[in-house]
Amino acid sequence: MTDSVTRAGIAVDAELARFIENEVLSVLGRDVASFWEGLAALLAEFAPRNRALLATREDLQAKIDNWHKDRRGQRIDQGEYQTFLREIGYLVPEPGEFTIGTQNVDPEIATMAGPQLVVPILNARFLLNAANARWGSLYDAFYGTDALDAPPAKPGGYDKDRGDAVIARGREFLDQAVPLKNGSWADLELADVVANGIAISDERQYLGATEKGRLFKNNGLHIEVVFDPESSIGSEDKAGISDINVEAALTTICDCEDSVAAVDAEDKLLAYTNWLGLIRGDLEESFDKGTTRVTRKLEGDKVYTAPDGSSASLSGRSLLFVRNVGHLMTNPAIWLADGHEIPEGIMDAVFTSAIGALDVEGHAQYGNSRCGSIYIVKPKMHGPEECAFTNDLFDAVEDLLGLRRHTIKVGVMDEERRTSANLGACIHAVRDRIVFINTGFLDRTGDEIHTSMQAGPMVRKAQMKSSEWLAAYEKRNVAIGLRHGLSGRAQIGKGMWPAPDLMGQMMAEKIGHLKAGANTAWVPSPTAATLHALHYHQCNVFAEQSGLTEVPPLEDLLTIPLAKGTNWSDDELREELDNNAQGLLGYVVRWIDQGVGCSKVPDINDVGLMEDRATLRISSQHMANWLLHGVVTEEQVMDSLRRMAAKVDQQNAGDPFYEPLLENEDGPAFRAACDLVFKGVDQPSGYTEPLLHRWRQVKKAS
Repeated sequence: MTDSVTRAGIAVDAELARFIENEVLSVLGRDVASFWEGLAALLAEFAPRNRALLATREDLQAKIDNWHKDRRGQRIDQGEYQTFLREIGYLVPEPGEFTIGTQNVDPEIATMAGPQLVVPILNARFLLNAANARWGSLYDAFYGTDALDAPPAKPGGYDKDRGDAVIARGREFLDQAVPLKNGSWADLELADVVANGIAISDERQYLGATEKGRLFKNNGLHIEVVFDPESSIGSEDKAGISDINVEAALTTICDCEDSVAAVDAEDKLLAYTNWLGLIRGDLEESFDKGTTRVTRKLEGDKVYTAPDGSSASLSGRSLLFVRNVGHLMTNPAIWLADGHEIPEGIMDAVFTSAIGALDVEGHAQYGNSRCGSIYIVKPKMHGPEECAFTNDLFDAVEDLLGLRRHTIKVGVMDEERRTSANLGACIHAVRDRIVFINTGFLDRTGDEIHTSMQAGPMVRKAQMKSSEWLAAYEKRNVAIGLRHGLSGRAQIGKGMWPAPDLMGQMMAEKIGHLKAGANTAWVPSPTAATLHALHYHQCNVFAEQSGLTEVPPLEDLLTIPLAKGTNWSDDELREELDNNAQGLLGYVVRWIDQGVGCSKVPDINDVGLMEDRATLRISSQHMANWLLHGVVTEEQVMDSLRRMAAKVDQQNAGDPFYEPLLENEDGPAFRAACDLVFKGVDQPSGYTEPLLHRWRQVKKAS
């Protein structure tokens, strides 16, 4: 820490202390000295507990490793395996019947179903784009993507043929979501609208008139049909319709974790400053768009006049969660009296909640939660003991800040094997504040590999998607959530669609998340949110959930995806290594050299994928597993890393800030990639953060 001040016996980065004292505590009217004394007491209790939980992880992993080593080459007997896991405390008794008791949950989470964005908190422009993605233009989304089954737009300005196809598709959507009493929206004419209004089949769907449109509702989501005959589009439309705006990203997760590279006080201060700007409502970002200087800020509410003449409004912004980091990492922004760095997850809990209290206590321009809640997503918790720790920590933070009990709500990321296997008990541990569970293929597969690292070589990464454990994991998450009353009170979420340029494929496939019972699912962009919103008009998720309560057996979840008796060819081995190495290097080089934690990274086939840190965990752990069991050699891995470094260099040739990997094999980025693989077996839970943070700090210091 370059410049610190002492507060209640702890050393705090001076700028961070100034920020929390002047920008947050003074506005809240909290006594500064009491805050720091309370924080010091909180840390004295919870930092040792945090370290003890991490020691438990290591102890359990060592016992599991030894169990597999003793039985290497033998068939795993599920009865014996589960008995062992219970004896060591990895599996715990299931709680009895219970229903979550969470109160004061906003409808965007509890009773509405729609898309969810995840956005890096260090990028103000992305944050504003995501927060403003509550409403999206359907015309723009179809015109600019392959979601429309029509020839692409011809270059050179507006393509009327493409535009006509967009308009026709928009009318199809309206016919499905808000059918007219007679005929089709395609037949509607402006004169008839002016004279007689719009006669829809179900008059309850009509909510009122906006400044230039008509507002409707279907499956809990809102649709604004914009009538503007003076506009370029509306003037050519016989009904005068210029656009269709759909309610899209109901919720957004502002991410302090896997999509950012935050390794020190400077980075954390930027994260908290951006979160403050969002909560306060005054975050702005200016940038050049072509030859024009553009300033982006938060959208206001959408006001409308109801049929009875009263005025009402809908939020113009996505409801915001903040994702804190997990229990593993510490951060040099604050040093404790015992000489340890502060556990970063505890620091996030205190500081993001303090900022969230500004919303709860009426110091925000727009307001985030209309129910007086602060929404925090907590990732990478291993089992119910760690969930209980988070619940106790949030209790203590509420006491520190003078907030009523359970103001702070929690979203539990079901992305670790011990959490999946004990999900009911995890939910029970946070039963009065839980608002969210979800699944994620990449992190969960990374932990699947690491937990059973010593059991044998794993199947190829692509085969994981059809493995028995993964199917059970996805179904159990939904069924257990429904069994304990999450429907109508909390979100059950599914993972990211990673390819922002493949919207046609997303529209064909992602409705499967709704059919599986998810009332929210992650998308990579505001445009994707607009398109994915159409799925929620097609499918009533809450009706689907009623038939999804059967929980697959634990045995299916605990079936390890081992490649039994498989002999891969040299070409297959090279193909698998290259796929892992290219994805690893393509992400690492931006993380280490540029501090970019989330971006569209070309895959080995040059398809742009929206990647975050989870892609490193699965790729590095898979390569480490094959190395450990002699499937591949160190020489083969290095050969793949060097060849894929050349490919990644070529893919980034147009980036003026890019530093080539092949010219810098001794540099932090390439060395970090090597460490992630060759030291992968020894990394705690297979996490990438310790190595990434160390090499990023080296890069920043240079």
